[in-house]
Amino acid sequence: MNAPYFNQKQPIKFKKGKSKGLAFRHYDADRKVLGKRMEDQLRFAACYWHSFCWPGTDPFGGETFLRPWQTAETMENAHLKADAAFEMFELLDVPFFTFHDRDIAPEGETLAESNKNVREIGEVFARKMEKAKVRLLWGTANLFSNRRYMGGGATNPDPDVFAYAAAQVKNVLELTHDLKGENYVLWGGREGYETLLNTDIKRELDQLGRFLTMVVEHKHKIGFKGTILIEPKPKEPTKHQYDFDVASIYGMLQAFDLQDQVKINIEQNHAILAGHTFEHELALASAVGILGSIDINRGDYQLGWDTDQFAMNIPEMALACYYIFKEGGLGTGGFNFDAKLRRQSIDPDDLLEAHVGSMDACARGLLIAEKMINDGVLADFVAERYAGWDTREGKAILAGKRSLDDLSKSVLKKGLDPQPKSGKQEHLERLLNDYI
Repeated sequence: MNAPYFNQKQPIKFKKGKSKGLAFRHYDADRKVLGKRMEDQLRFAACYWHSFCWPGTDPFGGETFLRPWQTAETMENAHLKADAAFEMFELLDVPFFTFHDRDIAPEGETLAESNKNVREIGEVFARKMEKAKVRLLWGTANLFSNRRYMGGGATNPDPDVFAYAAAQVKNVLELTHDLKGENYVLWGGREGYETLLNTDIKRELDQLGRFLTMVVEHKHKIGFKGTILIEPKPKEPTKHQYDFDVASIYGMLQAFDLQDQVKINIEQNHAILAGHTFEHELALASAVGILGSIDINRGDYQLGWDTDQFAMNIPEMALACYYIFKEGGLGTGGFNFDAKLRRQSIDPDDLLEAHVGSMDACARGLLIAEKMINDGVLADFVAERYAGWDTREGKAILAGKRSLDDLSKSVLKKGLDPQPKSGKQEHLERLLNDYI
């Protein structure tokens, strides 16, 4: 690329009040929030695939973006793409980025050639990262685009495909380790089925558990200190995917004794497709100790597929941040912009506008969550609602010191007739709106 891809020339800064040009209005990287710099709390990451790989297609229309490196899948264009990506990372001043192997380099005729291509661009990343601020939040392998994976990778009926997928993951996990990535993600885009008529669920679940165990084993073998993450998604492209939601994955992790080895990367759009809210998935993952990272986008509640829009819903972000940060934040995870422009937003600088707007929305959500956490009103209400379980008798029940006979005798002896108390949902919703 002979010239800068973006019209924006200088890194985008936080500016108070109205000002000309593109600026952050709420995201102030150095502002202390809940004891840490805002940048260190939110840990923003720009993703490679939607920003630089998606051409603007939809089921009824071809590409609309026409970016210089999209003319052909060549290594020359892969280098151009890397130049444009790091230009955007530096303009946005994001601390992290994320990638799939097939995003950064074209697939070769053999796995050896594919791995070589990925490693070549990995070396480009390493050189660019020496000069730039940006670090790697996570890497992942694309086990869904190539036709060999039409029946899944780990859950494929052909063990040769399983082996190929394992070899592909090995290469990307090792590259992630070499680039000092903080996590590695497994997204099972086709780990599911389209019809039960040709599917052995028990066998496929056993395969999935073994595959995940091998990834964890290899992580320890190479000394990778990052977190292994699984990203839930209930359907689309397959009819049913085994990593349906947080609860499904937690059950699977328990079944294979991996609940202490693997955490979850949660996406708002996938929560919607599973019939949940974003905050439900975050709260549940936090409750069972497997909240790892998030993909920060938004789905359209009127559409039943992944729209991957940039997150701009401030009330939703406030609730998400509340459930994330009241438990201390994301650890090695971050807020990854797994989001894409609308196909009519064809100007390169639209990418910058989209990220800045969404980073500001996340920042506003964090600031609102800070007020909610510091005031403690919501937490105090919930604590009071369950206060009976903190009494001696409540603790004895949960500790297994009371049987059905014991409880029956106690109720009959005391003549208990407990009456319900109001859950005050509308009162709490009003309080929430006051914060926003």
